[in-house]
Amino acid sequence: MAEVEVRFFAAAIDAAGTSKTVVELGESPTVGELKTVLADRYGERMAHILRVAAYLIGDDLIRDEAHPVGSRVDVLPPFAGG
Repeated sequence: MAEVEVRFFAAAIDAAGTSKTVVELGESPTVGELKTVLADRYGERMAHILRVAAYLIGDDLIRDEAHPVGSRVDVLPPFAGG
């Protein structure tokens, strides 16, 4: 199992009711797996945000669900418009 710290920003904070959390994922976790766990935990509003968000993993801004996650992921919803 992998423990991943997730930090939320903007609308994702409102949907989660917190600015960060820790989740347990499988042995080789991906962005897609993380999105599923977060949507299950926080509901439909978060699921919508996760569909349009980008994910900061290290120095890389990721949208690919197959991309592996590290020990920390920042969830970055569109800040204006989108």
